[in-house]
Amino acid sequence: MCGIVGNLNFEQTELVNPRLMRLMCSTLTHRGPDDEGVYVDRNVGLGMRRLSIIDLDGGAQPISNEDGSVVVVCNGEIYNYRQWQKTLSSWGHQLSTQSDTEVIVHLYEEFGLDFVNHLRGMFAIALWDKARDMLVLVRDRMGIKPLYYSVRGKKILFGSELKALLAAGMSREINTQALHDFLSFNYIPGPSTIFSDAKKLQPGSRLVCARGQVTVEPYWQLQIGSTHAQRVLPEAHYVDRLQYLLRDSVACRLVSDVPLGVFLSGGVDSSALVALMREVSSGPIKTFSIGFEDSSYSELPYARQIAELFETDHHELLVRPDAVDLLPKLVRFFDEPFADSSAIPTYYLSELARRDVTVALGGDGGDEVFAGYETYLAYKMARYYRRLPGVCRRLAPWAVGKLPVSHAKISFDYKAKRFLNGAMLLPEQGHFAWKEIFSRDMKDELYAVTKNVLFEDSFRVFERELAACSGLPPLSRLQYIDQRVYCRMTFWSRSIE
Repeated sequence: MCGIVGNLNFEQTELVNPRLMRLMCSTLTHRGPDDEGVYVDRNVGLGMRRLSIIDLDGGAQPISNEDGSVVVVCNGEIYNYRQWQKTLSSWGHQLSTQSDTEVIVHLYEEFGLDFVNHLRGMFAIALWDKARDMLVLVRDRMGIKPLYYSVRGKKILFGSELKALLAAGMSREINTQALHDFLSFNYIPGPSTIFSDAKKLQPGSRLVCARGQVTVEPYWQLQIGSTHAQRVLPEAHYVDRLQYLLRDSVACRLVSDVPLGVFLSGGVDSSALVALMREVSSGPIKTFSIGFEDSSYSELPYARQIAELFETDHHELLVRPDAVDLLPKLVRFFDEPFADSSAIPTYYLSELARRDVTVALGGDGGDEVFAGYETYLAYKMARYYRRLPGVCRRLAPWAVGKLPVSHAKISFDYKAKRFLNGAMLLPEQGHFAWKEIFSRDMKDELYAVTKNVLFEDSFRVFERELAACSGLPPLSRLQYIDQRVYCRMTFWSRSIE
């Protein structure tokens, strides 16, 4: 995983204490158990905890250009670094390592702030330009790697986890609006965090701090639609193109100097990953699966079928989760409220995989791209539900209320109640109603003792994304919202774990 930290005082006479940098780094030892590196130059400090994956011996960070005027720390991987190594060398740059991180400083020399547009990978990067007295923070396009920052007074702190900022003295004042949103979603949507003084750097965004002036702006956004008519090609063309892109995506992620594997749930996403890995790799494939005693939560039988079909080195574990014992560990990792139930199986799965591999691929993001969530089906069904006679629609809530309660995963009674909750609303509002955990009435009751506190409706998190996708069909708008909001938190949680 790795972890990065940093501290910049806007006043050059305000020196950074190296001990503070090492303290910030120490909070991230679990992310980077292999090495620690610290750079301090008067008013700026960068730190890094490393999990060695590429160039095990020579890839220590921070890393700089030839004259030391540009220094960088990076959490993540740059998939196209080998191509850039050859190109940069042909342009006269002197590269001293085989590390993927080193290409970043030289790309910055060539392209300035646009260097990030030439990177293919998952990353959270901090770059210090000594000559310009400028700090640059960037986060990958989909937000796979987390990055937090705090601007307070004449100082900016940043780190891969909030605990690093707290160690540097950031205030623990709670952001009550963020807590309100947590009750709505089970997570805190960016850019907010649970702390008033901290923000998440949003995916595809860049923060530049030059001589005390801080600007945050997107450097990449998902392209929606087209300004010109496109020819409709045969279905086979799109199938072939999709297979090529998926195969290429998997292949570039297999570049590693340490063992890697796959989280195999038995679902379509992870099963496709295993199949693609078998196509692009001739070596053994290690797969990891966990199961539960409740069959509705366990996909072990399906995972075994895939493991047998592709002849993987399969590892599985039947777990009996002890939430009381596990909760303090998860709180320590996440640093802020996060109640998605996937956190528990992902923790156990990561623990199982770490016994054999350092890196594991997962199938996150497939449901957003291919409309796999139940809420997308609910949107389609709602169109037919609204055509029913009024008497049927009036009886439906009564009938659903009589259904026996089941604690199975995504049980029928759960889906029926969720469906009726938003069936008569506009698509985006129904989508929100499906995902909402604490309703407005429930939250009002919870806040009864603090009626003087006013909160913005959490639906605003969806509303701020709607303007960019207003021209899309309704289902595509829901997918876009999930990619911009929920998918980001899914990636974030995996990276923290």
